[in-house]
Amino acid sequence: MRAWEVAAVAPIDNGPLRQIDRAEPEPGPGQVRLRITCCGVCRTDLHLAEGDLPPRRHGVIPGHEIVGRIDALGEGSRRFAVGDRVGVPWLGRTDGTCRFCRRGAENLCVAPTFTGWDVDGGYADACVADERYIYSLPDSLDDEHAAPLLCAGIIGYRALRCAAVPPGGRLGIYGFGGSAHITAQIAMRQGQRVHVLTRGAGNRKLAADLGVDSVGETTDAPPEPLDGAILFAPAGELVPVALRALDRGGTLAVAGIWLSDIPALNYEADLFQERKLRSVTANTRTDGEEFLALASRFGLRPTTVAYPMASAPQALADLEHGRFSGAAVLHN
Repeated sequence: MRAWEVAAVAPIDNGPLRQIDRAEPEPGPGQVRLRITCCGVCRTDLHLAEGDLPPRRHGVIPGHEIVGRIDALGEGSRRFAVGDRVGVPWLGRTDGTCRFCRRGAENLCVAPTFTGWDVDGGYADACVADERYIYSLPDSLDDEHAAPLLCAGIIGYRALRCAAVPPGGRLGIYGFGGSAHITAQIAMRQGQRVHVLTRGAGNRKLAADLGVDSVGETTDAPPEPLDGAILFAPAGELVPVALRALDRGGTLAVAGIWLSDIPALNYEADLFQERKLRSVTANTRTDGEEFLALASRFGLRPTTVAYPMASAPQALADLEHGRFSGAAVLHN
């Protein structure tokens, strides 16, 4: 099969990905094999290629927003049938026995496996996945528009919950890429006021076209104090900016898996009056099921830009340089 692997971490313009031919993977016990139709392009893939997230093994195939149809079942696999359309997300497996898994917080598992980091992902013709950690997909979405839901959508949903904005409350979104533009749609459909602070004319236009309540630059003060905020941009210097925009008792949730250094915080200006700063780590399978049900009910439709699978390096470079708004999706 054709695939892209991380040959050697480097800036994306220096070509860290290499196209290869590999034997098709065979599903093991409890696994299924997918014939991949689409794979979303996530900023985590860029962090992996450039070394912000060191690859967990040499030559790993990136990609964790995978849509395809099952063409083979491993021994004991009974949850799905050959021909079913499914989605493979970032969370590939958990140990199921650690203290976090036992209390229902499998996103904090001490020995997790992540798609496209620990095991091969979706920048390929086919992949295998544990059937317990994949999802049926809403019929309302075609493959291209379903792909970004599998990480950008799910992690955005978890971040929105972590930001703890009350019904009818005021949400700030810092950065407006693939995840943020999906999260904004959920928040608005739940009756929240949404203020977007982002760089780039294309991102600001996308936010305005979606009907958010206000759009500004990343360092602007929103027009009203925020009950909660989500930082999607991997820019630690925005943490104090977002904290100062919170009303008393507000929460800032940092949604990215990687963040540049946070400058020193001033206790009185940034944290006093019970403002809270928290990270968002992966997701649980329940998060994914809840989000996909909401996506179907609300009729969510990500803004996507299509690339052929052969252009995966170009898609990542375009993501790095802000050449598109919304989410990129690779097609086989």
